[in-house]
Amino acid sequence: MTKTSGQTPTLTHIDGSGEARMVDVGDKASTQRTATAQAVVRLSPTAYSLLSAANNAKGDALNTARIAGILAAKRCAELIPLCHSLPLSFAGIDFFPDDAAHTIRVQATCRSDYKTGVEMEAMTACSVAALTLYDMCKAADKGIVLEQVRLLYKSGGKSGEWRAKAD
Repeated sequence: MTKTSGQTPTLTHIDGSGEARMVDVGDKASTQRTATAQAVVRLSPTAYSLLSAANNAKGDALNTARIAGILAAKRCAELIPLCHSLPLSFAGIDFFPDDAAHTIRVQATCRSDYKTGVEMEAMTACSVAALTLYDMCKAADKGIVLEQVRLLYKSGGKSGEWRAKAD
């Protein structure tokens, strides 16, 4: 969605006749862009304790999920049809466990010096990292819930800086 001062927002990936289209970024200037996104993985107490103790039968789940998330960020344009392929200067995944809630918050940050934002890369990275945690822990709990996938922060480009409202 695009909104310029005083105008109604529009969907940038839909043309005037309602057809899907890739946005033309050819005339845009390359600028430094950053995006951070999150996903929350809610586990049963048993699955959480196995993950926390690194007793998962498939190996080190967090590092596997980290690598999967980074790979997903790098391949975002192959997964989301209208995303631009763009050079990432950084993709990182961090995990924030909450012992009381039996959750792992997955946070992905991506950066690029290019003509379009990296929000989709960050959201894809945290989503795939969360899915990988599910895969690594599903033997202990098939009821794991992935939730709260959302953009937390973005900067760069014409729209500048944006932060999600605090919960």
